[in-house]
Amino acid sequence: MRGLGRVLAGTLVGAAAAAVLPAQQPAPADSVGKSWTYAADDGVRFRVEVVATGVAVPWGIAFLPDGRALVTDRPAGRLSLLDLATGTLTTVEGVPPVYREHDGGMLDVALHPDFRRNGWVYLSYSVESDSGSATAVDRARIRDARLVDRERLFTARPAIPNNGDHFGGRLVLDRGYLYISVGDRDTRELAQQLSNHYGKVVRLHDDGRVPRDNPFVGRPGALPEIWSYGHRNPQGLARHPETGELWEHEHGPRGGDEVNVVRPGRNYGWPAITYGQEYRGGPVGEGITAKDGMEQPLHYYVPSIAPSGMDFYTGRALPRWRGSLFIGGMAIRHLNRLVVERGAVVREERLLADKGWRIRSVREGPDGFLYIGIDGGAILRLRPE
Repeated sequence: MRGLGRVLAGTLVGAAAAAVLPAQQPAPADSVGKSWTYAADDGVRFRVEVVATGVAVPWGIAFLPDGRALVTDRPAGRLSLLDLATGTLTTVEGVPPVYREHDGGMLDVALHPDFRRNGWVYLSYSVESDSGSATAVDRARIRDARLVDRERLFTARPAIPNNGDHFGGRLVLDRGYLYISVGDRDTRELAQQLSNHYGKVVRLHDDGRVPRDNPFVGRPGALPEIWSYGHRNPQGLARHPETGELWEHEHGPRGGDEVNVVRPGRNYGWPAITYGQEYRGGPVGEGITAKDGMEQPLHYYVPSIAPSGMDFYTGRALPRWRGSLFIGGMAIRHLNRLVVERGAVVREERLLADKGWRIRSVREGPDGFLYIGIDGGAILRLRPE
């Protein structure tokens, strides 16, 4: 299945996107309650409706048990409480100061799996110090729309001066562990070095301690938090609902966005191997796509879709989509649906391409509907028609 990624990505599968039904016309998402109706190429009819506006770059979404959601706004450095019934946004006070240059800002938000009991909320964001900037992760609790009990769990090392690129920042909490994706900071050689956190997926206990069984614990010159390496800028991270495997996607350069199954200690190849090219044209490094000791992607995109956000759909509201992997596309602007069977990507569908939305975040809600955040910006909900 290794070559399937390029074949699927090079053609807009299923005529590229779900077709808008004839009665609907494209329109900007500029008001709460506006909606559009679609029919997907597998017969799924669904409605897209605007839940909230006023978030410039909705990078992360996490759903609270009380019917609200937490939403991050990357360039504003803001965390908000969103009432899903009314679309009202309330700013959460007490957030840490963030570094807001280019890719930096307030990034992901996630709840502890046992949130009802312990109240922990996890935040990733970029921070600045005298020596440069880095990806950081805190946990805190929320009381009366304010963060309390905040503590730092992770800061990528070393800080990188004069650089606002490629922070990564996606979070997954699962089975007592915290997984963090960290970008290569557009300093590609760092991704192959185990002496730094950049171009890595990091694994910690959910309280920030380093697990003793991490693959590089005890290796001289290697940071013990590292779970995998050789990544470029991973902005998607999700657990497979059946196998429990950790899936990741990352930006390629000019082409070569990847979807990977992340395994401990594995090297995912950047920048030694890639299906992309330099932005100015020409090969990256030796211009090779495979090398001994380096993992092949499960799926890749040429040309790039610029992926952000990722979630497996497990709900009952849209049963034909159960088990599909949904990814936001920001360059070729659409909602990317990957049909996954027996651990392989067998088909791709491109939804909402007519809208031209840069889809930044993708999350399944507790109601079984699919929520997306679009730059510009709005939170939208996909539900059955």
